[in-house]
Amino acid sequence: MPDLLFIYGTLHPDRAPAAIASTARLLKPFDGGSNRATIQGRLYDLGAYPGVVLSDEPADTVAGELFILPNDPAVLARLDDYEDFRRSDPANSLFLRQRVLATLQSGPDASTEIACWVYTYNHPVSF
Repeated sequence: MPDLLFIYGTLHPDRAPAAIASTARLLKPFDGGSNRATIQGRLYDLGAYPGVVLSDEPADTVAGELFILPNDPAVLARLDDYEDFRRSDPANSLFLRQRVLATLQSGPDASTEIACWVYTYNHPVSF
C-alpha cells in the first residue's frame, strides 16, 4: 500500500497556490479517483488557509480527499516545508504531519478505514 495524504485545503492539486503547485500536481488521486474520505477532527478557517485539529468526538468530521504520495522523499520534504512542519522541532511547527485513520467512502452504504498522513494545525484554536 502506498503512503497516502488526506487533503482538505490548499494542498489539493486543483487549487494549490503557486508556491507549492508543482509539487501538489505530483500527487495522484487514490483508488482511481473515488478518493473522497473523512477524518475525525474540526476544520477551522485560519484566514489565508484552513487548519484541522483532530478530535475524538464522533460528530466532528472533516471531508477531504486521499492522494498517493510519490515514492520520493523530496516531495514529502517540500510538502513539510510548505506546511512549516519541522521534523526536528515539532513543538515550533505551524502544522504537524500526523498518521490518522480516514474513512473512505467505498459505496452508498459502505466505508473502509485506511491509514494516511494529514497536516494538523499545531496551535490552540479558540473561536
